[in-house]
This record gives sequence, C-alpha cells and structure tokens, in this order.
Amino acid sequence: MNVNLSGIHHVTMIAGEPQRNLDFYVGLLGMKFVKRTINYDDPGAYHFYFGDETGSPGSLLTFFPHPNGFAGRLGAGQATLVRLEVPPGAIDAWIDRFAEAAQPFEAPDVVFEERTLRFVDPDGLPLALVESSEASEGIGIRRVHSIVFSESDLAPTAALLADMGAEFVGTEGDLTRFRLGTGLVDLRLVGPDRGRVAVGSVHHVAFSLPDDEAQLSWLSKIQAKGLHSSPVMERNYFRSIYFREPGGALFEFATAGPGMLIDETIETMAVELKLPAWMEPQRSEIEKRLQPIHVPVRGVR
Repeated sequence: MNVNLSGIHHVTMIAGEPQRNLDFYVGLLGMKFVKRTINYDDPGAYHFYFGDETGSPGSLLTFFPHPNGFAGRLGAGQATLVRLEVPPGAIDAWIDRFAEAAQPFEAPDVVFEERTLRFVDPDGLPLALVESSEASEGIGIRRVHSIVFSESDLAPTAALLADMGAEFVGTEGDLTRFRLGTGLVDLRLVGPDRGRVAVGSVHHVAFSLPDDEAQLSWLSKIQAKGLHSSPVMERNYFRSIYFREPGGALFEFATAGPGMLIDETIETMAVELKLPAWMEPQRSEIEKRLQPIHVPVRGVR
C-alpha cells in the first residue's frame, strides 16, 4: 500500500448527556464547538465536532451523545486512550485549572520524553494532555497528539500500520509507537478480554486522505488485503470508508475536504443545527427528537 495518509483526521467517541459533553469540552477544555449536526446513520442523535478555529483535520474530536446509553468497557480491539497536544509548560496551568474545577487527574508522567497528564471525561473516556514542542503559545489544546490501541496481538495491526505508511518509532514500557504523517499511533499489548464500545469509549479513529482519488485507491487496496470495507459514504464535510483493522478496532479513511466551512463562517460555526441537503425535509421531525442545548463560554485558548 502506498503512502498517502497524512495523519489523524478525527477521533469519534460515544458520550452520554449532550449538555454535559459540551460543558466539558468547551467550558473546561476550551475546545471550539465547530459543528452541530446529527449522526447521519442515527438521526435521533446529535453529532458534535470540537476542534481548532477552523475545524481542520487533525484537530477534531467528535461525539455521538446517547443520554440513555450503557457504559462501555475498555479492552482488546479498541482505541483506549486519546492524547491531546498542548504547548510546552502548559501542564502546570492545566493542573491548577483541573484542581479549581474539581476535575480528577493523575500525577504527571513522561511518555516518550514528553510530559503527559492523564484524566477522564465525565463519561469515563480516558484522555491525556501532552506537552509538545511543536505546539504554539498559550495553554489551549491544539490537535490530537496520539492514539493508543489495545491489542491482544500486536503483529497484525503493526503490519497494517506499516502498509499505511507508518514508521516505527520505538518501544517504551508496554507501548510500541508508530508515526503516521503528523500523527502518532501507540499499540499496547493486553489480554484477550474484548472491549465494549459504548458510552465513554472511542467509536472509531479516522485517518486523513488528500482527495477522492486517493480514497478510491485505498478502497481497492483494503479489499485486496481481505479486510471488509464499507463503500464510500458521504459525510458532507468529508467522504469516508470504514473497515476493522485485524485486531477489531474500527478505522475510517476520510478525505481532507471539503471541510467544516462549506456551510458556515468561522464566526457562525455550530450556532445552528446543520443537516445535509438530503435530510432537510425531515428537519422538523429531527429537531423534535434532540435535547435542547446551550453552548458554554470557552474556558481557555
């Protein structure tokens, strides 16, 4: 498989209460709410996007809130930790911020020579902040730094990452690290017990492709490798294909464009519920099924 994946496009998780999700990621973590839409495959559920000022690929965390959903379980065959990049020296300020907000966190650690602060969101999703020399000034979250996948057998997933163009970085403790474009992927060897994807867990991790041509090429390559893939699916802001890597985690290959700004300006992002053209006729019915929300003031930048 040829190298044309430029890194992590976005990470999609399952949340519980939508307002609590907004309060945490905008109010406490200070991420920008860049898109208020719905899960196209489950129109009764919101799809929230958080990211940088323009919602660029690589900065995006997205959530399907399910207020009455059951809790997930961490285990083999899923992404089990999402790390977010912050500027050098920012973690001390985050410790103070978390302490003031009564947000639990673990003692800072160093992972692959980068200072790291682990915590969980209100639904139990494991997260970490990582100080990176590549980040700019301030203390705010800049982009997705890395993803940890828990696997009962590392070799098949490592081979797929190599086919995707990932370069082996090294090992540290129970982690084996690969660099894929601008993103990092860590594999952790765990026991055979499988995880359960539900509230508080990662639904899928998306990797970025430049255009439709590259995506179609990858679709053929994935199928030739014996991995079952979805057809190309229109997501309005990008197009996607989905397949499960050998360990069982759901991968998405998403196009970089057309992007978050095709139907909004930077100033009006996520002010209104945005629906794709084919769902507009059902807008009234869809809106009745969604909980009312308000967007909190961003905590930090």
